Amino acid sequence: MRKRTTRLIGAVGSLALASTLVACGGSSSDTAAPLSNAVDASDAKHPEWSKYTFTIGDNGGDGSQELAKVTGVFDNAPYKVKFARFTYGPPLVQAAASGDIDLGSVGDVPPITGAAKEYGFKVVAVNRSLAPTQSNENIIVPKGSKLKTAADLKGKRIAVPQGSSAHGLALNALKSVGLTPKDVKLVFLDPAAGATAFNTGKVDAWSIWNPQSAIAVKNGARILVKGLPPIDQTSSYYVASDTSLKDKTKRAALTDVLKRLSREFAWAVKNPDEYAQALSKEQGIPLDDAKASLAAYSNRVTPVAQPDIELEQKLADAFLEAGQITKKVDVPSIVDNLLPAGYDSSKLKVTS
Repeated sequence: MRKRTTRLIGAVGSLALASTLVACGGSSSDTAAPLSNAVDASDAKHPEWSKYTFTIGDNGGDGSQELAKVTGVFDNAPYKVKFARFTYGPPLVQAAASGDIDLGSVGDVPPITGAAKEYGFKVVAVNRSLAPTQSNENIIVPKGSKLKTAADLKGKRIAVPQGSSAHGLALNALKSVGLTPKDVKLVFLDPAAGATAFNTGKVDAWSIWNPQSAIAVKNGARILVKGLPPIDQTSSYYVASDTSLKDKTKRAALTDVLKRLSREFAWAVKNPDEYAQALSKEQGIPLDDAKASLAAYSNRVTPVAQPDIELEQKLADAFLEAGQITKKVDVPSIVDNLLPAGYDSSKLKVTS
């Protein structure tokens, strides 16, 4: 496949996003890629979609771009796709609202903070963890820390990416022991800056997801609070641009994009070695570190259900109560399912 690298200016500050255009229509190798012809028959031929180029938000290097090359899942698509890299969720949601991207996956908090700012986007699907007893994010403390429980965070400095799922974890962890954000010092840092602050002892704890959490633990850090129910969700959410959703023809094509993405991830779950290699390459981390965090990326894609809406509403209300947002969010109003009822990517038949 041909590639063209461009630069996009992110929606928050001066964040730059690497974007690669994939000209679909054939595999880059002599051997047919495993998903190069694996699409739903009803979506196979749509010449009217040929005018579209869809930008997929790649949140933190989730493997989607590399897996697209490996599986060939977009090879025979009648449209083009490109990928824009984001380091965490809030800028991705803002990019969806501005139309800079068409689709992307984020944690549970960015849709809430985005809605509170009245961004124009919708939540269109859910990424449900296939390992719901394993935390995708944690609050970690450095090696040798004397902190033992969430209650010990009182008066401490906690690094957290603002408006991210890790922000929600920190908020709920504090609430679970009777603390509020006023009882601690939340230091809002993006993941790279958070890693530096954590590794140099400038903060007492770090609320962060994998692979950063897994790598830190491997290097001696300790998990203080696991990101598991009831204080944290193990699901993430796909968001899409209102502009794309309001156009009937473009919406149908975007649904096909989402189905193909869910298919490549279904293939990846059944091919963990290749999945780990894709994560390693995208994130620029050792293969062993990618394997250690693999469970965090093993998901199944489904429509948004009522329990998801209720969990998001509870989280939105908690953010408002804690003063982390200033406008009440009505979660049902930002949900617009793209996938048909009963759709579950874990039930798709994919070639190993």
